[in-house]
Amino acid sequence: MNLDQPETIRQLDADNMLERISELPQQCKDAWAQAEDLTLPRGPGDVDHLVIVGMGGSAIGGALLQDLVSDQCDLSITLVRDYTLPSFAAGPNTLVIACSYSGNTEETLSCFEQAVDRDARALAITTGGTLADLAREAQAPVVQFDYQSQPRAALGYAFILLLGTVHRLGFVPDYGEDVAEAVAVMKARQEEIRVDTPTADNPAKQLAQRIAGQLPIVYGAGFLGATANRWKTQFNENAKHWAFFELLPELNHNAVVGLSIPDVVRENSVVVMLRSALDRRRIQERWDVTAELLDREGVTAQQVWGRGDSKLAQIFSLIHLGDYVSYYVAMLNQVDPTPVDTIAFLKRRLGELGSVIDRS
Repeated sequence: MNLDQPETIRQLDADNMLERISELPQQCKDAWAQAEDLTLPRGPGDVDHLVIVGMGGSAIGGALLQDLVSDQCDLSITLVRDYTLPSFAAGPNTLVIACSYSGNTEETLSCFEQAVDRDARALAITTGGTLADLAREAQAPVVQFDYQSQPRAALGYAFILLLGTVHRLGFVPDYGEDVAEAVAVMKARQEEIRVDTPTADNPAKQLAQRIAGQLPIVYGAGFLGATANRWKTQFNENAKHWAFFELLPELNHNAVVGLSIPDVVRENSVVVMLRSALDRRRIQERWDVTAELLDREGVTAQQVWGRGDSKLAQIFSLIHLGDYVSYYVAMLNQVDPTPVDTIAFLKRRLGELGSVIDRS
């Protein structure tokens, strides 16, 4: 596959995932504008737990929110990727925000019903589906958006609407300027990594060529932890490719000990290190020493730096780059990046076994 032949790429990309990826800056801009127009009750002063529920492409927004606002939000924030809420998530002191692109994610629906049954405050972010119906029946606010794509390709809405919602509720500061910077940074980087930019000048295509046929392991630290997870899942879903992620400094206490065995993994892996100039000094030093360790063990590694002055801009500059890299790996794998047939099979088989939601 020649990544410098746009026509060949477009034939393989039957559902035009490339356009969805390129629209991420505009998604963020539109989602923040929508959030600014939301009419929501001011966050009650007695709420001390924020529980965000979601799966897959809908959950990543909650994980990114945790990374971004942990030092700006007085609430404890818990992310649930499962069928069951934690026991503390009950009563008016807890706000449960259920995030589901389709509105039909069974794990999220299960948790939302539990929130209502336990008299917790509840809110839904979705395009519709059963979640919107359940929320309206419970007289809970619904933040609804309309963007046609795979859930993972609607990250601009999933994350920015969530961020805007918790701002409008009064739980976090106004991130409007940071959103504007993130949009500008992504648009500027897009000139370097878009499909029309030849491989010789395109860092996303170059990194994809290093990764294709290899096992990518993405390292992230601090506020870029969920960003590393996003890179991993985009390799999985867009490129249909094995991938993993690790978090610094935790990986320095275990993963670095297992670099040498087995040979076949070490020799066929690429570590992608997502770095930021905003990381604290000690983390920067750990990055440098970890790079030394990888080199000593003969593990191929690539350092990629975030751009922008704000954490949000750094997050999105790396997410946008990772989305393009995963897309180019999909092209090199000669697979259509949009369908996720294994997930469709799994949902179909589970549907044959019954529903976790009793609507009778």
